[in-house]
Amino acid sequence: MTKHFKSMLVTTAVSTLLAFGAVAEEPVRGGTLIHAMTQTPRHLNPAVQSGIATGAPGTQLFAAPLRYDEDWTPQPYLAESWEWSEDGTQMTLKLVQGATFHDGEPITSEDVAFSVEVVKENHPFKTMFAPVTSVDTPDEHTAVLNLSQPHPALLLAMSSQLLPIIPKHIYGDGEDVKTHPRNSENVVGSGPFKLVEFKPDQHVIVERYDDFFMDGRPYLDKIVYRIIKDASSRAIGLENGELHMSTFENTVRNLKRMSENENLTVTPEGYAAVGPLNWLAFNVGSDGPLADKRVRQAIAYAIDKNFILNAIMLGLSEDAKTGIHPGSPLYNPDVNGYDLDVDKANALLDEAGYERGADGTRFSLTIDHGNPTTKPQAEFTKAALSKVGIDVTVNSYVDFPTWAQKISNHNFDMTWDTVFNWGDPVIGVHRTYSSDNIKPGVIWSNTQQYSNPKIDALMEEAGREIDPEKRRAMYNEFQEILAEDLPVYWTNTVPYHTVYSNEVGNPPLGIWASGSPYDLVYLKQ
Repeated sequence: MTKHFKSMLVTTAVSTLLAFGAVAEEPVRGGTLIHAMTQTPRHLNPAVQSGIATGAPGTQLFAAPLRYDEDWTPQPYLAESWEWSEDGTQMTLKLVQGATFHDGEPITSEDVAFSVEVVKENHPFKTMFAPVTSVDTPDEHTAVLNLSQPHPALLLAMSSQLLPIIPKHIYGDGEDVKTHPRNSENVVGSGPFKLVEFKPDQHVIVERYDDFFMDGRPYLDKIVYRIIKDASSRAIGLENGELHMSTFENTVRNLKRMSENENLTVTPEGYAAVGPLNWLAFNVGSDGPLADKRVRQAIAYAIDKNFILNAIMLGLSEDAKTGIHPGSPLYNPDVNGYDLDVDKANALLDEAGYERGADGTRFSLTIDHGNPTTKPQAEFTKAALSKVGIDVTVNSYVDFPTWAQKISNHNFDMTWDTVFNWGDPVIGVHRTYSSDNIKPGVIWSNTQQYSNPKIDALMEEAGREIDPEKRRAMYNEFQEILAEDLPVYWTNTVPYHTVYSNEVGNPPLGIWASGSPYDLVYLKQ
């Protein structure tokens, strides 16, 4: 290990410790962290699977080129340095020396090139690496990403679970990477922990990789991810000490109760890059009333957002006025947030030509929800819209696939949804509003069937602008137009919280929550 790299490791350690929260004592080596998971991963390879279930253990099994601190600043990880070309169309990564996969094979630039290609071809977030045309590997520790245009989201796309470095000598064997048997068994990773056992619906167990390239890390001996789908069971386990930590908790009554437990910390920190939002989506491509933006605006004015924030979310959620998460540096808080105004709602509906009938009803709509946590919003929306003459029928679905099939095929009027930003608008925001992304059968694409050439042009321009101030101005305009068109009525951040025992040191409080590497997490006893 070079002296330069050792120095960088020290700097990275300090920066990353800050990102995980201040450390009041010297980290302790050893111990087994018992960590709850809310659902079973489909498998453990984040290169071909998005989502928090795969991302949590996947980020421990596979390292990325970069990691981020809590201030959205990239830090070295498998790449000890990186450099843009002057025109922004090349990114050169210098990899650490001495890093190995869990089978002892060296991690080289060929693995980086292979991983980029796999993610580009197979990951659902196609925009992450769409501008990458090729990856040159002039030597074992240098990877040069060639771009068709500047790509401001590239650094974020090379962090956390978004670009796991997977071994070419394992996954380059000709088998389909999406269904590769090594995604779930005998996983050969590049991260701080290696796989011990994966039993779907029971647990994922990982243990320290002793030859991890960062000396002395990870601190923990093992992490046992217990898959506990019932929120009340997780809360009981945290309260009685059976569990050390759980992330992405959003059952507000449980959170309120656990926050009163002196042995637990309950915090919303750590989810800024995940960017979780709740919103009411409109099928603007339908032939009915929702094709008129005045109707969509009226619906927004008729819904009391403060009731959602304070009565339904119990004050544990934050107001969200746009499709960009309030934790993002690109969020525009100055757009119209559609505060409750029933008179304005009625006036807009009259103006749109939907007068009340003899029974006081203007027209009827359906509202769907596929997530149990959004059922209260759906029921409240029904009650709120009845006051302005809109008759609403609520459709509930017993499972996610049923809901997703209906919504993704545009067979709906309105639906409450939970959607993630994934760090940068290019990665997780554009997909909702791009006219090119109206794809029947694909959930969390532009299921609203919204199309505005100006929005398409702004996304195209902002997606290649590397000047931060110019880019922020573009996204400000982007959010202003969307707030007027209102294909989606954004209401609040999802109240995701991390709950952890006082025994846990350095919990993951950066920007990626449990999608952060846990090499710095430790148990105090």
